[in-house]
Amino acid sequence: MGERHLHVAVGVIRDNSGNVLISLRHKSAHQGGLWEFPGGKLEAGETVEQALARELKEELGILVQASSPLIQVTHNYSDLSVLLDVWAVRHFSGTANGHEGQKIQWVCPEQLVDYKFPKANYPIITAVTLPSEYAILNADKSDVLLSNLNKILDKQVKLIQARLKTLSSIEVKAFLELAVPLCQEKGARLLLNSAVKGIEKLNNADGIHLTSNDLLAVNHRPDGYALVSASCHNQLELQHAEKIGVDFVVLAPVLTTKTHLDAKPLGWERFKELTAKANIPVFALGGLLRSDKITAQASGAQGIAGISCFLD
Repeated sequence: MGERHLHVAVGVIRDNSGNVLISLRHKSAHQGGLWEFPGGKLEAGETVEQALARELKEELGILVQASSPLIQVTHNYSDLSVLLDVWAVRHFSGTANGHEGQKIQWVCPEQLVDYKFPKANYPIITAVTLPSEYAILNADKSDVLLSNLNKILDKQVKLIQARLKTLSSIEVKAFLELAVPLCQEKGARLLLNSAVKGIEKLNNADGIHLTSNDLLAVNHRPDGYALVSASCHNQLELQHAEKIGVDFVVLAPVLTTKTHLDAKPLGWERFKELTAKANIPVFALGGLLRSDKITAQASGAQGIAGISCFLD
C-alpha cells in the first residue's frame, strides 16, 4: 500500500479574549489521542475556504464569516503525507461544541506548548503565538533609537528587532539597559540582529535575528535564545532556516525599496510561491506600508516587517 497524501483545511479560531480553540483527536484516528486545530480534508472540487467552512460547521456547529491564510505546512509521517492549509478564522457565528463527540477546549496561545499535538501542528503553534507586525529598529544614535522605540511601542507593536549595527558594544549595552525593561513593560519581545557588536555577551534580549550570511554560516539553531529569526531572500535561505529550526523569517524585498534600489523585488506572486513552500511563519519585508498587511496575509504571510512604516 502506497503512502497516502492528504490536503487538509485547518482553522485557527479565536474568541473575543484571544483564546484559541483546539480539539482532541479520537483514539482511533491517525495521530489519535493528540490535540489539534480543527478542520478536515478537502473533498473533490472544493476550495480550502469551502472545505474549512464545511468542516467547522460539521465538527463544531459554527459558521465562518471571515478568514484569511495563516500558514501552509507540509509534513511526512511514516504512513501519511499531509499539506495543512491553515487559515485564521477572524469572525464566526454560533457557539462551538464538539458535534462529533470530540473534546474541545479554548486555550491561551502561550499555553498551547503545554498540550501534545501531532508534529505537523507545531509550526502552527508558532504562527499562533506570533503577532502580525515585526518592527525593525534602525538608527545611528542612541537617543534617536529610544525615541523611535517609543513610537513603535505606542503603535502597539509587540515584536521588534534591534539592528544597532553601527553602535559600539558599549552603546548597545547602554541602549538595551533602557530598551529591555521598556519592552517588557509594554508586553513586546525584543530581538537583536546578529551583526550587533558584542552580541555574545548580551543575554537580556528575547532572541536573535540572523542576517542571511549568519544564517547560512550555521548548521544548527543558536543556543540560549527563546526566539530565533532570520533574513531570507530566496528558496535556499528559506530551506536552510527551516532546517536549523528558526521560529520565523522575513522574506525580502517584496517591493522596491529606497535603501536597496539595486535589489530586484520579488513581487507578491513570487513571494506567495516561496512562502507556500516554507513550513515556518514568514513576514513580508521591503517597500511596504502598514496597510499592506492585508495583501501580505492574503499571500500567505504571517504579516509585515519594516522600519519606516511603523514610524510614520
